[in-house]
Amino acid sequence: MGQQPQPFLDEPPPGHMLTPYDREHMALYLRLLDSARDGADWREAVQILFGLDPALDPKRCRHIHETHLSRARWMTEHGYRQLARESQR
Repeated sequence: MGQQPQPFLDEPPPGHMLTPYDREHMALYLRLLDSARDGADWREAVQILFGLDPALDPKRCRHIHETHLSRARWMTEHGYRQLARESQR
């Protein structure tokens, strides 16, 4: 049996600090970054990673994909520093 995906919001909580939501969705963020790097279509990514059908609500699905991908990129630029500091304690 595989690991159950964590429930997700339509957009991650904003801010300049790492949130519990970020911690719970770290694997999702990594998979989003991988799919973007590989040039995957956002529709395919949202279907596989979020379990949503973009044909049913393309606007919402696109928003979910874009906001989570943006947060994943923030993690690579800023959030990881907070994780590194915590691991040194």
